[in-house]
Amino acid sequence: MWLLAASVLLGALRAGSAQLTLVGTSIIEKNDCNETVVLPCQVTNLEQRNEKVMFVTWKKQGVTFFSYRGENKKFTIDPAFSSAKFFSQADLITGTASLVLNSAQATAGNYSCEVIESNREGEVKMELKNSTGSWFLLVERVVIISLGCLLVVLCTALLIFIGLKYEIEFQKKVCIIVTLVILVIVAGVGAALFIQDGYTAQNQAGLGLIVIPSVILVPLQYVMFGIVFDSLLHATLALIGWKLLGFIIAVVGFALCVPACPPLHGSVLIAGLAIMALASLFSLGYVFIMGSRMKDHPRPGKAVEEPLNDAKGVMLE
Repeated sequence: MWLLAASVLLGALRAGSAQLTLVGTSIIEKNDCNETVVLPCQVTNLEQRNEKVMFVTWKKQGVTFFSYRGENKKFTIDPAFSSAKFFSQADLITGTASLVLNSAQATAGNYSCEVIESNREGEVKMELKNSTGSWFLLVERVVIISLGCLLVVLCTALLIFIGLKYEIEFQKKVCIIVTLVILVIVAGVGAALFIQDGYTAQNQAGLGLIVIPSVILVPLQYVMFGIVFDSLLHATLALIGWKLLGFIIAVVGFALCVPACPPLHGSVLIAGLAIMALASLFSLGYVFIMGSRMKDHPRPGKAVEEPLNDAKGVMLE
């Protein structure tokens, strides 16, 4: 009787030891920011820790696409999953059988990892899902697009104000208007590309179309100041330099954001555009205040020239 009970107990222990325990993550999510995807698979109760007695199989929807036989170190990989490789083959003997795939080949579906060590085996299953992800947060995208639009609006307002108070050569006026129209079109296309979800070349191009062409606003402001003032004052030069500084900061932020997903320095880009917008706002205010102080809207610098011209006319008579 005791012998029978002992044999049953030993049989149960052997049956328990014949099963490997594998752990992983039941649901894995990937988004456009992921260049690679790691499918986790960890064995917690290896005994021999000998690669030569191990056999690893990865399946998708029940179909094997990756296998490794430690006895002869042979890989068998489906061409559709050519990027598949162990997360760390050196750690296989410690139980790490996790797999790495590039994002394009790691398509959504049910995956399973099976590990065999001599006569012991185990399996873990997981589901890979696509999650909606964006390069920038929605609020960041809205702020960037809003600042880009604000720059164009403030520049247009400055042009309208100057056009109403001062005479502008027709050719120069046409050039400024055409430049602004082109800038509006480019920024609009950029906003349409950038607002979309994902981290793609279209998103990057859209952000570039919002940031890079804004450099046009710097010489444009110089030209408009030249229409109002005969000689640029220190204040106007400071405002132009302020806007140029904002553009430089925005470009640096753009360069730092492009290779990173999610962007680590989006605040730098936003700060640069905000500085440009503030410079545009102060420029509009400065021209408005200076223009309001002038009677009959004379250009600064001409107040001295006109009496001199009158004196010369009297002397000639």
